[in-house]
Amino acid sequence: MKTILNLIWLVLSGFWLAVGYVVAGVICCILIITIPFGIAAFRIAGYALWPFGRTTVDRRDAGAGSVIGNVIWIVFAGWWLALTHLFTGLALCVTIIGIPLGIANFKLIPISLMPLGREIVPTDRPFTAA
Repeated sequence: MKTILNLIWLVLSGFWLAVGYVVAGVICCILIITIPFGIAAFRIAGYALWPFGRTTVDRRDAGAGSVIGNVIWIVFAGWWLALTHLFTGLALCVTIIGIPLGIANFKLIPISLMPLGREIVPTDRPFTAA
């Protein structure tokens, strides 16, 4: 079932959402100081491309640097990525088939706003390795 949902997701919204994250990552990697944000954007691009069967958990070793980084991320990239998830989720919820995909989009909003200090793990082991 996860594979079917991921394939439908990929066609309807996953590809374009992943492209948005890749664009954010490339922009962040152009500036040397924001490379950690670019790496986080690339990590989330993979998650936005194929989200079913995976979840996010807090990293235990994340500290104050993650909080400061998340504030900077929200200001420069997070808000427009979160708006993209919101509008895409609303558009998908118009149809009955798209409702699970719209809900998945809404679940991606928190990680699009605050990606640092989070880890993407398979749903069959929802705990970090650290």
